[in-house]
Amino acid sequence: MIQGIDFDLKSVVLTNSSFGPEEIRQILRTVGRDYNAFSTLRDSVSELEGQSEERSPATNVRLGVCQFIMGNYNSAVQTLSAADGGALAHYYLGRSYFCMQNFDKAIEAFQSAQTAGYNKDDCQLGVIEALRSKGDSEQALQMLDNMFGPVESTANYLYQRGATIASLGGNPAEVVALYERAVEADPGHAGALFGLALENDRRGNDAMALQLYQSASAVFPTHVGALLNLGLLHEDRGEYDRATHCYQRVLDSYPAEKRARMYMKDAQASGDMYYDEEEQKKRDRMSQVLSIPVTDFELSVRSRNCLQKMGIMTLGDLCRCSEQELLASKNFGETSLIEIRDMLRSKGLELGQMSNEKPSTPEVSYDTTGLSPDEQALLDRPIAELSLSVRARKCMVRLGISTIGELVRRTGDELLECKNFGVTSLNEVREKLTSYNLKLRGD
Repeated sequence: MIQGIDFDLKSVVLTNSSFGPEEIRQILRTVGRDYNAFSTLRDSVSELEGQSEERSPATNVRLGVCQFIMGNYNSAVQTLSAADGGALAHYYLGRSYFCMQNFDKAIEAFQSAQTAGYNKDDCQLGVIEALRSKGDSEQALQMLDNMFGPVESTANYLYQRGATIASLGGNPAEVVALYERAVEADPGHAGALFGLALENDRRGNDAMALQLYQSASAVFPTHVGALLNLGLLHEDRGEYDRATHCYQRVLDSYPAEKRARMYMKDAQASGDMYYDEEEQKKRDRMSQVLSIPVTDFELSVRSRNCLQKMGIMTLGDLCRCSEQELLASKNFGETSLIEIRDMLRSKGLELGQMSNEKPSTPEVSYDTTGLSPDEQALLDRPIAELSLSVRARKCMVRLGISTIGELVRRTGDELLECKNFGVTSLNEVREKLTSYNLKLRGD
């Protein structure tokens, strides 16, 4: 199967056949389905880049789009600027400029793409996202309000509306509802999946956040934040190999990503460093089996839909689910459960064999007698007001720390005893507390 996928991908990238939105979707589906195909894409793009003297303007469109897909935005801008000047080239030039945070150039390119005949709704949504990202959310919302018709029920429109309302400090419940509608319209919308995952992550709903981050990571190109946060959640569960894989995926496209490189070192240091070649081969074989998409199997429509709604994309995802979790899903019954069991047994796997217990969070009490009203109010503020990083925030949840007062009753050593909480996170907490003229106990 992999050879067939590789051949198709290479053919799409390197041949002089037609190249448009459908071929782009084919590339994204192929790499999203099997990340091993990323190396084929990278090699094919490298081969096409080597044909500099032979490339036509139309070939530059294909190359530039593929460079954008791989995250090589500077190269994509250079290549697409020398392309045929058509609608597709302008549109992906806009997306490349957007990813480089050159929002004015992005808006200009999206407008040129619309003039050249690219889908009007897609171009306008591109402009809206750029406006919001440059801080002009009011104008972005006005543009959304002026869009009518079928576009209003599309995933991208619903996501952009949710993200714009969130940037304006709107009702969080409305934002979540819009993200949920976006995912219903397109279960593979990376932005909406990441937005929903982040909302659950912030609320400490680790199980749901994990499912949503996994769903987001199955989409290509994957949101960098989704891969980083998914990696951190895997670390929390002691799954250091999976965490390392997430960080490596980021580094494949963005070698200079400092957070991914730092997290990678932490994950590798936390895992078992004893290397046994035969054991590694076994793990590699098991990893390949666990990464097989559930869509490779002949499942009933009911089972397939239930797994999709739960964000279960691979056999590994199934092995981390219990029978009770599956049966708790709407419309998932005993017949579907038997079907899933048989599917896993055909690969020597079982439901729940990779599930991990949630870590306990001990309660922390403290005495605030004798404090002034202002001091009491400060200590009663939620820990979220410190705007800690994901890694530090996870430690707070694990330790049961929900307010600033509970935090300052802890020592630095107590925090460092928390899994995955290192000196970098400790320094971050101390810096945040200093801004409130507070210190950890013992500092």
